[in-house]
Amino acid sequence: MNTRLLRTLLAVHQYGSMAEAARRLNVTHGAVAQQIRGLERDLDVQLVRRAGKAVHLTESAHSILDVSRKILNDVDTLAALANTNELRGELNVGTGNTVLVGKIPDVLEELDARYPEIRVNIKSGQSFDFHTEVERGVLDAAIALEPSFSPSKTMGWHLFSEEPFVLIAAKRHEGTDPHVLLEREPFLRYHRESWTGRQIDSYLKQNDIVPQERFELASTEAIIRLVHKGLGVAIVSSVWKHWESGLNIVSMPLKGPCTPRRFGLIWLRSSPRLRLIEAFLEAAKCVYDRDAHMDDRNVPMK
Repeated sequence: MNTRLLRTLLAVHQYGSMAEAARRLNVTHGAVAQQIRGLERDLDVQLVRRAGKAVHLTESAHSILDVSRKILNDVDTLAALANTNELRGELNVGTGNTVLVGKIPDVLEELDARYPEIRVNIKSGQSFDFHTEVERGVLDAAIALEPSFSPSKTMGWHLFSEEPFVLIAAKRHEGTDPHVLLEREPFLRYHRESWTGRQIDSYLKQNDIVPQERFELASTEAIIRLVHKGLGVAIVSSVWKHWESGLNIVSMPLKGPCTPRRFGLIWLRSSPRLRLIEAFLEAAKCVYDRDAHMDDRNVPMK
């Protein structure tokens, strides 16, 4: 069986249509349809149902997705195993939006300089989804928050950074008690169902603060823009400093203890792409360590 046909089936599943799969695979729509028909002939089952322009995978197609991923993972790893001097292959990595626009471009630049034959597909999402997707093999690795629960022993973990939480407010509030602001000003809440949102909610409850909630968003960048416009105050991680230049915002330390966000890489220890994951990990460590060193140099002397 031609493994390219399996790649096409997975692309149709991942991207939701033959047209988008064709665009991502850089082939024509007709080529995708022909490859799906070829796979159906090989397996003697119907894999897609067509309803107008839309296509839906059949139960038979869904039943072979996990095995197909494993087959392709093993095939992609063959080249790396055959040539110990040069790593090549494809990685599927998850990351949140903040890391995506902050660290990922530098990590990919570092990885490309070391291993130009490693291809990386980045998926944006939430940390609580990434842990499940890495365990299932949908993702090879993810830069995610450390969970509050004990992860499975089958999972690898490497800490990249700790980000303390701070209160941010419009500059006119500089010098005001943070807890007074949290009780008096409209509160811009980070999505409460996320792990970050739960940490923030825990801090508010521990300090008996009942804020006047205004907006709830799952984006630090969007919250920062709203604070800049004077629409309220917010608790965010110290990563907000990346957008500090030119903003009408002042940052204040929280008055009580608040567990910082801990970011790191998670992966499945038994992954067939372990060598590729390790290469990505080394590139990411280089970027995070370099940026931490630069931050230390920029801390003013007291």
